[in-house]
Amino acid sequence: MASTPERPDSTGKRSGDSGKTGNSPQRSNRPGTPPPPQRNRRQAFTWLTLLGLVILLWVVMTGPGRGMREIPTFKDFETYVEENKVRPGSVVIEDTRIVAEIKPKTPGFEGSGDKGTAVFVSITPGEFAYYQDKLDALGIGWKADAGSSIWVQLLVGIAPVLLLLLIVWFFIARSMRAAGGGPGGMLGSFGKSRHRVGTKDTVSVTFNDVAGIDEAREEVTELVEFLKNPKRFQRLGGRIPRGVLLAGPPGCGKTLLAKAIAGEADVPFFSISGSDFVEMFVGVGASRVRDLFKQAKENSPCIIFLDEIDAVGRRRGGGFSSGGHDEREQTLNAILVEMDGFEAADQVIVIAATNRADVLDPALTRPGRFDRQVQVTLPDLVGRKQILEVHAKKVKLGPDVDLERLARGTPMFSGADLAAIINEAAIIATMGEKDSVEMADLEEARDKIRFGRARKSRKLEETERIATAYHEAGHTVVQALLEDADPLHKVTIIPRGQALGATFSLPEKDRYGYARRYLDATMRVLCGGRIAEERKTGDVSSGAGMDIRMATAYARHMVLEWGMSDRLGFVNYAGSDTREMFMPEKDYSPDTARIIDEEIRKFIDAAYDDAKRLIEANWDKVVAIAEALLKFETLSRDDIDRVMRGEQLVKPTVADLLAAETAKPAATPTTTPAPDADPDTDEDLGGMVPSPA
Repeated sequence: MASTPERPDSTGKRSGDSGKTGNSPQRSNRPGTPPPPQRNRRQAFTWLTLLGLVILLWVVMTGPGRGMREIPTFKDFETYVEENKVRPGSVVIEDTRIVAEIKPKTPGFEGSGDKGTAVFVSITPGEFAYYQDKLDALGIGWKADAGSSIWVQLLVGIAPVLLLLLIVWFFIARSMRAAGGGPGGMLGSFGKSRHRVGTKDTVSVTFNDVAGIDEAREEVTELVEFLKNPKRFQRLGGRIPRGVLLAGPPGCGKTLLAKAIAGEADVPFFSISGSDFVEMFVGVGASRVRDLFKQAKENSPCIIFLDEIDAVGRRRGGGFSSGGHDEREQTLNAILVEMDGFEAADQVIVIAATNRADVLDPALTRPGRFDRQVQVTLPDLVGRKQILEVHAKKVKLGPDVDLERLARGTPMFSGADLAAIINEAAIIATMGEKDSVEMADLEEARDKIRFGRARKSRKLEETERIATAYHEAGHTVVQALLEDADPLHKVTIIPRGQALGATFSLPEKDRYGYARRYLDATMRVLCGGRIAEERKTGDVSSGAGMDIRMATAYARHMVLEWGMSDRLGFVNYAGSDTREMFMPEKDYSPDTARIIDEEIRKFIDAAYDDAKRLIEANWDKVVAIAEALLKFETLSRDDIDRVMRGEQLVKPTVADLLAAETAKPAATPTTTPAPDADPDTDEDLGGMVPSPA
């Protein structure tokens, strides 16, 4: 079947405006063994070099010329001498400048303290005698130091460069020693594989922790059995697959399944990510592949697990290419060659995981390399219940918890989503000071994972609150009247995430395909919110943005992929997967494109007209649901049924709950605990107020 859009478990949300890596274990020195003399000499030389760098830096920073102020011209210097601002005996004539010292507390040279301010004025080299005569005429004593400034300036000029070179050399030498000290030093270590080695003793995950993917678990169980007893398969001439590709959406348990293999098989388990092969140096990825497979063959029987293999295994020759050397393609070529080099006696199995199996190179997935592709898909109803039971063992559940009902209300949830629900529910129950996780906590956690946290403190204007209530009432009434739509679960106008309200569904079964009547009913439910809101307020808003987007997606798939248009017939116009291309693929004419647009518009217009007729014929029910939402904010399926039958709801309103919460502290002092009661262990929860959601 062609690809289908993800079906959410709620319709009609009214949106607002808005492991460490490392090399394989190596042999280490025994404790207490003194380091070799050569290492001691290297460490001493390193510390001496560092000390020399510090001394050189101090000399450069505090040497001559640092902290001096330059006088622009010799005429200014003469003025300072005539005004008796220059300290006698401090004038020194050098080859390129005259250095002197200004007396302390001289105007313009404050802040120098009692030592005065060192100044200099540049002079023309070779006119040493001329400036001597000038200073003699001014009547101030001087000293000659010709040639000394040349060495000082030379030292100041080359010292930063020399210091930088020494620092770079120091860090390179240190990195080369830290890289392992083997042949090639630091640069040689780039070609070493960065895999992690796991064994049955270091991995605690087993097949008992894997639920909801029974078929995938059975297929990888064969691999574990082969590694433990290879002669059983060789008796009839069978050959175990060289490679197994685990493909499926994110969060479905691919990596968990690989860890379970490591926990079950008593063999070395080499684990590495596809991104660990790629570096900035050309040829490093291929070198690491060769090193990984070499170590695996030396430790056979074993398993190699390549996580996110699409990082290096993408289809060659597609997409943008610079035309030069492609490091990723060289890494892929190395993987292909190494997998071809396996012998029957090697007993090395390669397991790869990816969520983009459609972009892998065909040479990688052909028989002889990755012989078997295991689909790790989203769990069904039974699988979701099993996954919830596995994760629920870690928390304390209340007596009202129904995991099967929770599994029904979580279609299209992955294993990671279900684990997050259990964890979030435990956190919610803990923050509520409860003794166990209740069903209300699990439902709140489910809504939080899918749509975001409920924002009860968000204050809406009354007009916007009324518009939201009628919007959700329109969805609710249409969904309750249509038999082909999913059954209602609850409706709320409490903002959650980016939505100002939502209508939740509770599917009775998992859908692996979409019937035409179900699609028509769902599109009419999506249109009901805008229609009811417009009739009540006389205006439209951006709250139906998500509804419009979902309805358009359904109609587009019906026309382009599922052949549900009478004018276009049994033809696919969606084209192939173009995510690797820069330009979208369109294998039809402009006239066909115009017909496609007309058919999409026809489906949506028909759904809108039918929903409008239902709303107008049952407007009294829409008003009743909206008024109940404004009063109670959240309605369950039973509440909706009673309101639509014309009955009155008898339960506390949001105002009553808030009033009870406010009055609770005032009544507390009048209560006298029993003589044998321990206030720290009192389990009387009668004063707790449930959440309005």
